[in-house]
Amino acid sequence: MPTTATTPRALQPIRNVVSSSWLYPFKGIYYFLAHREFYPLFGRRLIPLTITSIVILTLLFIFTYLPQAAFLLIFHGPTAWVSAVFLVLGEGQVAIALLFEAFMVDETLVDVFDATLIREGLESLVSPSRILHQDAPTAVKSLGKPTSSAIYSPFSFRQILEFILFLPLNLIPVVGTPFFLVITGARAGPFHHYRWFQLRGLTKKEKKNEIRRRKWKYTWFGTVALLLQLVPVLSMFFLLTTACGSALWVVKLEEQKMLVEEAPVRVVEDGVGGEGGEDGEVPPPYSDDPI
Repeated sequence: MPTTATTPRALQPIRNVVSSSWLYPFKGIYYFLAHREFYPLFGRRLIPLTITSIVILTLLFIFTYLPQAAFLLIFHGPTAWVSAVFLVLGEGQVAIALLFEAFMVDETLVDVFDATLIREGLESLVSPSRILHQDAPTAVKSLGKPTSSAIYSPFSFRQILEFILFLPLNLIPVVGTPFFLVITGARAGPFHHYRWFQLRGLTKKEKKNEIRRRKWKYTWFGTVALLLQLVPVLSMFFLLTTACGSALWVVKLEEQKMLVEEAPVRVVEDGVGGEGGEDGEVPPPYSDDPI
């Protein structure tokens, strides 16, 4: 009969691929809506940008949807109409991402991320990097100016370029669109924890190790986050709630790390710690650096 030490290790390859990380973007939606203190962050910049993104998507669907659907009919048959929707939404996402950068919405995402951490008891993680008003009534109002560089997710022309290059995957019948979503989601996933890496002062090598340990977890998180951002009208809102979900995931990881530090012998014996770190994961191969 396998021991308690060997059973978790035997299941490790499955746990590396099958992860609950995909739930955190949805948890972020609930958390954001459940706490009214976050609402002003949405109205500050994102309502005007949401209206602008609606205009962009409307124009794209009016002028590009039918021609692209007609072209895809050659390859996809009846499913061309669905594939064309994802193709147009992907093109819209590129335009909205450029709009996002131009209006510096990243600052708002940093506020959502930091406020969530503070609200969940990780004030000590945020305080070295920004001024906090201790007498403020809410976590959002306690946020002062950052004392060092504060970036939620760095803008990457490489990521935008890869997104455009992968768009033709939608031409492949049936499997093309899921492949496109997973591949681009895998590339984008680690960027959602860039702020966490920044708060901890990790080196480039340490960031790579963190990403390698959670490769599949970041893939599923990034894929769901991308799907939400492709939703017309609500894409800008989901940008905020995904930042909230990313922070909630950090809270869980920090709790796990604390358990490992407090009981290293027990955790290793149970097969939770050791070589895989606070996630209990054995690093899978990784050959790229999205940071």
